[in-house]
Amino acid sequence: MVESLKLLAYALRPRLKSRIRLEAENLVLRQQLNIVIRKLPKRLNLRNSDRLLLVWLYRLFPSFLSAIRIVRPETIIRWHRRGFRAYWRWKSRPGAGRPALDSEIRDLIRQMSTANPLWSAPRVHGELLMLGIDVAQSTVAKYMVPRSQRPPSQSWKTFLHNHAAGIASIDLFVVPTAFFKLLYAMVILGHERRRLIGFGVTAHPSAEWIGRQVTEAFPRDEAPRYLIRDRDAKFGPAYTRRIRAMGIRDRPTAARSPWQNGHVERLIGSIRRECMDHTVVFSEAHLHRILRSYAAYYNQVRTHLSLSKDAPLARSVQRIGQITAVPLLGGIHHQYVRI
Repeated sequence: MVESLKLLAYALRPRLKSRIRLEAENLVLRQQLNIVIRKLPKRLNLRNSDRLLLVWLYRLFPSFLSAIRIVRPETIIRWHRRGFRAYWRWKSRPGAGRPALDSEIRDLIRQMSTANPLWSAPRVHGELLMLGIDVAQSTVAKYMVPRSQRPPSQSWKTFLHNHAAGIASIDLFVVPTAFFKLLYAMVILGHERRRLIGFGVTAHPSAEWIGRQVTEAFPRDEAPRYLIRDRDAKFGPAYTRRIRAMGIRDRPTAARSPWQNGHVERLIGSIRRECMDHTVVFSEAHLHRILRSYAAYYNQVRTHLSLSKDAPLARSVQRIGQITAVPLLGGIHHQYVRI
């Protein structure tokens, strides 16, 4: 047993000796380095390669900071952070990364987000994909117009435009005849396309007569949901019962507030300026013929600013042929067509 231990010690002696020699050499080198550092200036002029080597060693063996002597450990950590920032600054240099987005696409994204405040980035991104514009959803979110958490309320113009299909207006106006009699003309206007839906002429208007005119103007499947009128006494109980039976809600305006029924008031003004101020009415039948001619002109020919300068019954654009004028209303107005 003793002989075995002697043989094992004899075999491990070179390794133990080399380990002891290595530690002794390290101790001597550190002592020499400390002696040299005492004579060196306070600030060393190290090269970038030296700094890079020390940072690389720190990345591989963080514990080697305890053995460093020529610089403080905090200095090596600061070099490492500075190199990290320089690397990402180089990576984010101009010209690197994704290509810039076209200005037209950026403007389109802003236009979509402004016109549709309820849309989020996925919705706008979907619309762009349907237009053949392939961009990332994160890019769409980047260029959208920022808005508050609560979406803005729609304007009154948008609200009325969305409900215009179910709104109509009714009103009466007076027309004097050549024999100093007064005739009453009634007009019904649809708000969706500013179409003159119906009209009537009488010398003695009553609630029953007005209700009958409304029934003739609207079949049951085309009746509007709301019918706006003023507070004239002619719209009596017989009128309200008739339209209620048709499923129409009566909506009288406030007293002395013609602006609340401005669409039909504007129509009456157009009839006076464009037709009645240039004609002389002789009888009830004559006035009915004049209004029938004006209704055809108003619905089929006359352009409207609110309809993007189109007629209530949309006109087709003619591009081929010679232009000629067609007289209407006895030559007061003309329609220009190509033949």
